[in-house]
Amino acid sequence: MLDHKDLEAEIHPLKNEERKSQENLGNPSKNEDNVKSAPPQSRLSRCRAAAFFLSLFLCLFVVFVVSFVIPCPDRPASQRMWRIDYSAAGETLWNHSSSFSGNASILSPLLQVPDVDGDGAPDLLVLTQEREEVSGHLYSGSTGHQIGLRGSLGVDGESGFLLHVTRTASSLCGCSVKGLYEKVTGSGGPFKSDPHWESMLNATTRRMLSHSSGAVRYLMHVPGNAGADVLLVGSEAFVLLDGQELTPRWTPKAAHVLRKPIFGRYKPDTLAVAVENGTGTDRQILFLDLGTGAVLCSLALPSLPGGPLSASLPTADHRSAFFFWGLHELGSTSETETGEARHSLYMFHPTLPRVLLELANVSTHIVAFDAVLFEPSRHAAYILLTGPADSEAPGLVSVIKHKVRDLVPSSRVVRLGEGGPDSDQAIRDRFSRLRYQSEA
Repeated sequence: MLDHKDLEAEIHPLKNEERKSQENLGNPSKNEDNVKSAPPQSRLSRCRAAAFFLSLFLCLFVVFVVSFVIPCPDRPASQRMWRIDYSAAGETLWNHSSSFSGNASILSPLLQVPDVDGDGAPDLLVLTQEREEVSGHLYSGSTGHQIGLRGSLGVDGESGFLLHVTRTASSLCGCSVKGLYEKVTGSGGPFKSDPHWESMLNATTRRMLSHSSGAVRYLMHVPGNAGADVLLVGSEAFVLLDGQELTPRWTPKAAHVLRKPIFGRYKPDTLAVAVENGTGTDRQILFLDLGTGAVLCSLALPSLPGGPLSASLPTADHRSAFFFWGLHELGSTSETETGEARHSLYMFHPTLPRVLLELANVSTHIVAFDAVLFEPSRHAAYILLTGPADSEAPGLVSVIKHKVRDLVPSSRVVRLGEGGPDSDQAIRDRFSRLRYQSEA
């Protein structure tokens, strides 16, 4: 049986604990013995806790100093839109009189070649024709002085290379820049020979021909590493050539290639080429798979004569956004009430294959256009260079930048054929949510 104290402790446990506490207070020596007999692990835990809170305090102090005390450098903010006007010309770096004879004519714009005189600047190659002979002239890009003497290419006025330059050729002609440099300077240069290509050159003419259908209009390198494929665009057809063998990979048919094609990605991570096929109200945009030449999509997009070139930008979904110029009213062939040509900029994305977004329309003469990324992977913009239609006439020249995303809310949705259930605002929202990325 329980005695009186045990019974009371069981019935009133709180009173029992209070009694023990009072007893401990009345016996301080016993308490001191308990403290002295505390295990060393408890003292180590206290030290660890103190070290933790001290480290936490130091970290918070450093964050406070960096965030609020030390001023952060101001990050330049990109302007959504800007315009710069020029009333007069682009300072003269150098000016030299021509060394060409009076009967010589320049066949092409200046061609940029690697630095051959070692002054750190790319140099220039000018092609001229005198009677039936085509010659090359090298000039320093930094000073304008001629490098070496005139060098004949060994081709006449009816050859492929000359006609390619003037866009009336029916074949592609290859000529070694290394051989031309040695001919005009009489010494070796920084160029290396390619034994494989040397073996393919004609032993007599030292040229290499690759036939195409119709007049040669454009010669383009496919994006990639050295030795990448070459896209040869003719007036009646175009062909993708192997970059090393110059043998055709595929040859689709096209009635009339209007302007220089552009590369982009219609499918994720798959290169495609967008070709403007036809002119005026009959123009179509063809998207071709670069690997097979198959037509992925076609858009009917009428245009006006003299429209700017197209452009593309990579998007974060591993596709591309494409930008084309066309008529302000796609179903109309009339010009504006003032009689001036009015070009409209249209945006296309492969995820919405039956929709175009009209971003802007311009009535002034467009000299050049491009779509670019400002602060890579942050926002897309387009740049316009406008000026007089006649390059010889004086006039105002302007460079204009617009942020693409800011133009989307006020854009016009153009549906090609039967559209989907999405409303115009829903389509604008999808274009507005597009994210862009710079090429790797």
